[in-house]
Amino acid sequence: MRRYSAFAVAREAARYHEGWARAWRSPEPKTKYDVIIVGAGGHGLATAFYLGRNFGITNVAIIEKGWLGGGNTGRNTTIIRSNYLQDPSAAIYEKSRSLYETMSQDLNYNVMFSPRGVLMLAQTEHEVRGYQRTAHANALQGVETEFVGPERVKELVPIISLDGPRYPVLGGLWQARGGTGRHDAVAWGYARACSDMGMDIIQQCEVIGIRKDGGKIVGVDTTKGAIDCDKLGVVVAGHSGTLAEMAGFRLPIESVALQALVSEPIKPCMDIVVMANTVHGYLSQSDKGEMVIGGGADGYNNYTQRGSFHHIEETVRALVETFPMVSRLKMLRQWGGIVDMTGDRSPILSKTPVENVFFNCGWGTGGFKATPGSGWGFAELVAKGHSPLCEDFGLNRFREGRFVDESVAAGVAH
Repeated sequence: MRRYSAFAVAREAARYHEGWARAWRSPEPKTKYDVIIVGAGGHGLATAFYLGRNFGITNVAIIEKGWLGGGNTGRNTTIIRSNYLQDPSAAIYEKSRSLYETMSQDLNYNVMFSPRGVLMLAQTEHEVRGYQRTAHANALQGVETEFVGPERVKELVPIISLDGPRYPVLGGLWQARGGTGRHDAVAWGYARACSDMGMDIIQQCEVIGIRKDGGKIVGVDTTKGAIDCDKLGVVVAGHSGTLAEMAGFRLPIESVALQALVSEPIKPCMDIVVMANTVHGYLSQSDKGEMVIGGGADGYNNYTQRGSFHHIEETVRALVETFPMVSRLKMLRQWGGIVDMTGDRSPILSKTPVENVFFNCGWGTGGFKATPGSGWGFAELVAKGHSPLCEDFGLNRFREGRFVDESVAAGVAH
């Protein structure tokens, strides 16, 4: 694989950019692999990459029923943070955030990581106490955060209105090393690196059956034929329940649509990410000037990759209260993704009742920020059968009552 560099860009510019090779191969599947990863989104590709880089396992196929990065990886608001309350959550998200800092160098691909900072607004006395508690917990976990007052909030976000009609801004939880990244570039960078290691990325290849022999994985049946494997990792977000049923067991998850929208582009006016959980909306400005706005998940189970008007109305109404200037903007486009929710709003990274079948799912509305940390831990789980990052996120926690309840503890599961 030819390395990308400023010199390479200049050289190809002189040749009218006719010398660029394909970023990754698109081969036909082999008859057998050591490991098959189902799902060529960020988490699946990251798992494959760390299987190769950390454990030398490169006889790997990444199977995708659609196109690479066409699911939730390309349908999110790109927020990266790790200021979670529970120790297991903080560990895996902080691992992820730290990997984002060096990802462009590690992959030789610019993922446009922007450590601009993430501010989570406290707009009730309950949120103030909750975020102060989180700041203390983060200090013990080694996660750099601080609780700031309204004056500091105004310094960080000059366009904000501190005296909202319903909920005034009383402070906020500030993580200066959080930020954003380019979601599709993350998938493309991992795909390029995986392909360079000899892994096969097979798109337009839907899994239609999972074959077992005596309770152990044998292979998968796909629309491109049967493929055998020694181990199977399933990383398919909202369709995890469907694949689990093929394997013969059920998962404690439900799938719902989560939506977002962007405004027309405007001049730079906000250089951090702001999350307002009480009124439920989050806002950042893209490099192109669009205001990137995230909202809530639908209140009913569905597989719809589009938005619904009532959520747009609710989210925009909330943000207009806090940022009055956005009332003058026009919506440019809107989209949705399918997220899989567990009862405790924490992910599942686990062995399953089928030997050598592993599932990575249940990230809910916060999957993008966890991409490299998820891949790191899940690759270790697949390769070794155990991972410290994944230990508390096993399926057995639901049977044993060991919930990692970020939704209740932190006030929001994003």
